[in-house]
Amino acid sequence: MSDSHSRAADAVLSAKGRSFHWARRFLGERQAERATRLYMLCRYVDDIADEADSGSDARRALAQMKQDIRAGQSSDPIVADGIRLFAECGIEPGIFIELIDGVESDLGTVRISDTDALIHYCYQVAGTVGLMMCRILDAKEAAADAHAIDLGIAMQLTNICRDVVADAALDRRYLPAALVGELAPASLLQPDTGTDAVVRSALSNLLQLADRYYQSGESGLAYLPVASRAGILLAARVYHAIGSTLRRNDFCFQSGRTVVGTGRKSVITLQTLAEFVLHRRYRQVLAAHDAVLHEPLRRTSLRMTTLNARHVD
Repeated sequence: MSDSHSRAADAVLSAKGRSFHWARRFLGERQAERATRLYMLCRYVDDIADEADSGSDARRALAQMKQDIRAGQSSDPIVADGIRLFAECGIEPGIFIELIDGVESDLGTVRISDTDALIHYCYQVAGTVGLMMCRILDAKEAAADAHAIDLGIAMQLTNICRDVVADAALDRRYLPAALVGELAPASLLQPDTGTDAVVRSALSNLLQLADRYYQSGESGLAYLPVASRAGILLAARVYHAIGSTLRRNDFCFQSGRTVVGTGRKSVITLQTLAEFVLHRRYRQVLAAHDAVLHEPLRRTSLRMTTLNARHVD
């Protein structure tokens, strides 16, 4: 990758992925560089969906991207670098195509029906990133995949809980109807007292669910190369702190985007590194993956690339 492309990727990560940019310094140099390139590619897909002039323009651009990835070549420099990254790291292109499919679903009417559908979506747009990170970090054991999927799902659940208002402004409601009823996104922008209480209860439930996926993600860290474990644990802890902040604020979703400031990140870093050194659970696998966490994926008949090729339970 050229120096200019590397700088551009780092700038994107610094501006739009501050939690990951913070944790990246605790990965090895090669892994950090590759993870940054992957983030830039994923962000590019998101930006196409969010910033295109129309849904049809976005669908055409995403369809072209999928065609290029399948063909293994592209005239788009960001996609071309992604294709090179896939080859360097042994990333199955189908995994990234699943991510594109998930992002493409945002272009239609987004009204999530139930928790199974939500977990399905979280797998597509973030669990897939966990799988690709396994390849970037040179995880050799297939058992790592299930835990990586779960960490991605946990982070996306956190995103959804944090971004209720921002998503509603885009006419999207990821909060499942099973928890909030058939609320229209517009009602989330200026909620009445009843709606506010319903949404706060839903956020509490979803963050509890996220905790289960975070726990599974962390329990698989021992499958990663030693040099990568602390960085991934730190990324998980910083992201988890977003949900913890929402809890401390009584799930107030209208007061602006919840962020973890530099001071808090510094404290989390020190605590996480101390725990990493002292506890053996980050040096050996202590429990098998909880297959129940992937039942929603099976119930929605999600075609998970690695469930067919590599058994993740």
